[in-house]
Amino acid sequence: MKIKFILPALTEAESPFWRPIKYSLFPPLGLATLAAYLDDGDDAELVDQHVQPLDLDDTPDVVAIQVYITNAYRAYRIADHYRARGVFVVLGGLHVTSLPDEAAAHADSIFLGPAEASFPQFLADLRRGEPKPVYVGDQRTLTGIPPIRRDLIDRTRYLVPNSIVVSRGCPYRCTFCYKDAFFKGGKSFYTQQVDDALAEIERLPGRHLYFLDDHLLGHRRFADSLFEGMSGMGRIFQGAATVDSILRGDLIERAAEAGLRSVFVGFESLEPANLAQSRKQQNLGRDYQRAVDRLHDLGIMINGSFVFGLDGDTPDVFERTVDWAIERGITTATFHIATPYPDTEFFREMDDAGRMLTRDWDLYDTRHVVFEPKGMSANELKAGYDAAYQRFYRWSAIVRSSLFHGTTRHKLKHFFYAGGWKKFEPVWNAVIQLRRLGLMTPLLEAILSKVSRAEPERGHDSTPAVRSE
Repeated sequence: MKIKFILPALTEAESPFWRPIKYSLFPPLGLATLAAYLDDGDDAELVDQHVQPLDLDDTPDVVAIQVYITNAYRAYRIADHYRARGVFVVLGGLHVTSLPDEAAAHADSIFLGPAEASFPQFLADLRRGEPKPVYVGDQRTLTGIPPIRRDLIDRTRYLVPNSIVVSRGCPYRCTFCYKDAFFKGGKSFYTQQVDDALAEIERLPGRHLYFLDDHLLGHRRFADSLFEGMSGMGRIFQGAATVDSILRGDLIERAAEAGLRSVFVGFESLEPANLAQSRKQQNLGRDYQRAVDRLHDLGIMINGSFVFGLDGDTPDVFERTVDWAIERGITTATFHIATPYPDTEFFREMDDAGRMLTRDWDLYDTRHVVFEPKGMSANELKAGYDAAYQRFYRWSAIVRSSLFHGTTRHKLKHFFYAGGWKKFEPVWNAVIQLRRLGLMTPLLEAILSKVSRAEPERGHDSTPAVRSE
């Protein structure tokens, strides 16, 4: 049996928001995970439309397509094309779970929720000639899942081929979170066995890893054992954590000892009313400054996430937020326009209030305004969002933010990481076109080498200012 796994592009290449490096970061691990359930005699192909062309002239036995909200229309066109050729088409992913009736019109079978248990059942049904129209992922366990089919991934096409996921979901239930709907009807956060996670890490070459988990520190006992197992591996890695987990106990120190060098933190808002509206309890009442200081003292760079347009925001939110991030040495920032995704509590609230402006899923990319904000006009929200990015990533702002850090090496580390991410697009484009992203790995590892803000400058005493690993 020949199965073709497809990840349609989330953004069209001709879009003004298309950044080749952003869409060349991580391979589609979800599809590679499903491919691991195939029999040895099956033929599998994985196509990521972000980094390679999609050939539509073939006729595999099955086409499996992963659907997010902003690739939904492209996914449906691809699905309709293959069904017209007599190919059996299955659709799954966040958008399918949120709007199953919409997706079902373009598929022979749809998958709701995580598919680690339901996809093997589908394969068995298909081989018997009795596939069902709907499969629901109601078993929530990662115990015994086979190793990811990384042989289907062309590592040369990605800046971070060593991406890894060791858990599913998140222990929190924020009202705007798209993934919350994906895990409804069952356990919303669960992890691999520690030994299985460590075995997957051992299989990855090189030093650098990127954990794509929504909350790497979400299960303390698991994370503590994971970091203990990684101690001595010589790895350096990036991941995501909450403000609460950074402030509580010593887990963030354990992560740093294991090699954590950069962390994504969802600050989301500086306004407590917004955090309460979003039910973001892991941030409410927490000391952001202390969390930032703790990370910087450990030499961990911060990618801060911020959301604009919640009901507590007024037109001054953009300048206040950007200034706050710059003055605290946040290395990189991702800004988002609040977006009510289908089947979330936020969507239902806005829809019930008559505040939704469009159901054009292509616009649900956190770059466009799709609902009527309360404290400003839609045009003010869009203009303020655009200005926030421009202001945070100006050279003068990057320099100003880098000066926050104590040592010269830490300042330079901040400067090159922030500047390299946003200011060298032609270089990234050339590297991607030449299929030489692997050459950037040593540079990334060098920037991520350990340096603590607490260490003295070289020359002040006999202690070196930088400790690289």
